[in-house]
Amino acid sequence: MRGALPPRATFRDVFAVSEFRNLWLSEVLSVAGDRLALVALTLFVYDRTGSPLYTALTYAAGYVPWVIGGFFLAGIADRRPRRGVMVTCDVVRTFLVAAMIIPGMPLIALVGLLFATTMFAPPFESARASITPDILHGEQYVLGTAIIQTTFLAGQVVGAAGGGVAVAFFHVKPSLVIDAATFVLSALLIQFGTKSRPAAAKPGSAAARQSPLANMAAGFRLVFGNTGLRTLVLMGWLVVWYTVPEGIAAPYAHVLHGGSIATGAVLASTALATAIVTPLFSRVLTPRRRIDWMGPLAILTNGTLVLIAFHPNLIISLTIFSVSSAFGTYQIAANTAFVVRVPNERRAQAFGIANMGVIVGQGITFVGAGAAAERFSPALVIGVAGAIGMLLAIVLTAQWRHVSPPGGRHAARRRPSPTATARSKVPLRGP
Repeated sequence: MRGALPPRATFRDVFAVSEFRNLWLSEVLSVAGDRLALVALTLFVYDRTGSPLYTALTYAAGYVPWVIGGFFLAGIADRRPRRGVMVTCDVVRTFLVAAMIIPGMPLIALVGLLFATTMFAPPFESARASITPDILHGEQYVLGTAIIQTTFLAGQVVGAAGGGVAVAFFHVKPSLVIDAATFVLSALLIQFGTKSRPAAAKPGSAAARQSPLANMAAGFRLVFGNTGLRTLVLMGWLVVWYTVPEGIAAPYAHVLHGGSIATGAVLASTALATAIVTPLFSRVLTPRRRIDWMGPLAILTNGTLVLIAFHPNLIISLTIFSVSSAFGTYQIAANTAFVVRVPNERRAQAFGIANMGVIVGQGITFVGAGAAAERFSPALVIGVAGAIGMLLAIVLTAQWRHVSPPGGRHAARRRPSPTATARSKVPLRGP
């Protein structure tokens, strides 16, 4: 019938796309393996040193290298075929993780290898995020993003819990062997399960000709040159405050008289609820409603953590962490709006910058939280982090309401195409 709305996409439609299935499975393997290895190394360091600061530094070593990768390597996925970039990153990380298994490897060397391994994550993730809109379109992309995000969180849950169990009953080495194997399988899935596509930046174009430094500067101008984009980038970066419990999970569990399994439970609880709520958020709410709920959910995800300052027991703490992480689903709406408004030839660079801010910010706050936990209770540190994030979320939400009033007709009227939105500079994005 003329004027009728097209049927909404379903999760079955998304999984019917073979390329997406392979990309999704590679994400499952990589995320679960990475989290398992990171948790195992973090617990290993805490067991050896007993220091919250050293433990936080180890955890941050899995994050801080994003400043190098985000600045200089993420844009490679615009200038080179994205499938080749992902496969190369997986192969390099396989060898780096395998080196961690060498007997007698000093503690500082393990942390250094973790640092080097993480440096290849930004180009991989930028390439993966940039190639997904080439595989899925329209509402299929929205659901695909929700699936990837849910997978990422579920992988964190499985990896975190597995890391705690592995250290409790075995040792750190088996975790690293599994991590290396996941990179191998991921590379095979991407190489043989996705199509070969040319580089997004055409030979001779400005993006292809620019030096890495100039390319990075152009990416920053694209992301931060618009008030709406800048506001939403900062809203996405609020994640650095409501993930503070991850950085000091071991000391927090220790204060509650829990061991490595309790630590894994704390880390798993920060992702479990989001893995459940994200598909519902993406499937039930309309695109405009998802945008309208971003601000309130950003406030709630941080504000909920203030309750930790009252020193609840482990069960109540896990409940609070789960509720807080569930409110973090606002990131899905921001991510979806972002991708359709960034030109394809700059997409990987833009994703790299947004992700870099998140990861580097987390590294800094984890170290700061670890240092603070040396003098104050971990519960107080988490509560203060939640309060800071809540206040920033209130300010950013007010600014976003000024830029894009709730229920605005321009967003509800139609879903613009990637080309049209890149030209019109509509102020919506997400990390």
